[in-house]
Amino acid sequence: MKGYLFLLVAILGEVLGTNLLKTTDGFTKLMPTIYTIMAYVISFYFLSLSFKTIPIAVAYAIWGAIGIILITLFSVIVWKEPLNLMTVVGLVLIISGTIIVNIYGTGH
Repeated sequence: MKGYLFLLVAILGEVLGTNLLKTTDGFTKLMPTIYTIMAYVISFYFLSLSFKTIPIAVAYAIWGAIGIILITLFSVIVWKEPLNLMTVVGLVLIISGTIIVNIYGTGH
């Protein structure tokens, strides 16, 4: 169970880091750049801790899928970026793939 808590922190770090990345203006703004790097370091550190108890394929699939979904939601809600049908279809495929990896992956 602790591995999934670590994974949650890793996901939140990735989502924060990716959203902060947009504020760095191509790494030309110092403080947003520092915060972005810190968020990614936290994300990868906790992702590595989750690998102690969760198979890599499973943890990475969950990390990637939930991260992409949350980042897409943020991009629409916070950054006012458009969302089209093919993006939604792609997200559904990512979610489907993550479910398949979790159900049928060799790590279980």
